[in-house]
Amino acid sequence: MNVELDVNGLSYIATFPDKDIRDLHLPLLRMLTEFQRRKKQRLVVFLAAPPGVGKSTLTSFWQILSRQDMALKDLQGLPMDGFHRYNSYLDEHNLRARKGAPETFDLALLKDYIATLQQSDARWPAYDRNLHDPVHNAIEVTSPILVIEGNWLLLKEPGWQELITLCDYSIFIGSPIENLKQRLIERKMKGGLSHQDAEHFYETSDALNVQRVLSNSQQADMTLMMLPDGSYSTVDINILD
Repeated sequence: MNVELDVNGLSYIATFPDKDIRDLHLPLLRMLTEFQRRKKQRLVVFLAAPPGVGKSTLTSFWQILSRQDMALKDLQGLPMDGFHRYNSYLDEHNLRARKGAPETFDLALLKDYIATLQQSDARWPAYDRNLHDPVHNAIEVTSPILVIEGNWLLLKEPGWQELITLCDYSIFIGSPIENLKQRLIERKMKGGLSHQDAEHFYETSDALNVQRVLSNSQQADMTLMMLPDGSYSTVDINILD
């Protein structure tokens, strides 16, 4: 299935194998819908994965799928990017070169926002890619199923490891490192970097984050593996009942 998505201000065509839609995506959305109906309040789902997996693309696709089937509850993706520290803070603390690492996010603020998601007037911050800084309360929270997506949501480190208690269901996506390396280098080249500069950025930034996510994340309720062709295999799943 080819679908036009708008992710981070960029519009492009993404392809999802029909088999994955039939065997993974729709069954997952049906399970979350049923769980939300029983819970009778907003369902908070964590989607954690290393850089390059396409978390924003996947949540945008789930959002579209949820609105094509009247039997499904609406799903809304909420990116973790809006919890970046301001660049002024990063400069003061000599963290600008590590932007994107856990230390460059406002963890306390993330926890505070998650705690408000059951409120009817809940809002969520966004990351402005023109300002390169977060904008608080930029996103209106409207849907009964909320998928928060980010690299560090399941991080098994002090402070972060308690986050998992704030979600109703958690999903982790892994991938072979070489597959992610190629995807991340291509992403930077599409953004205007030369191949050499893109490789340098990968080795000095992305690679460190990829390894940290893959080696230091907690067990999720559902674990998927993204294959080189962009399809998914299910590694482990806890069925909600």
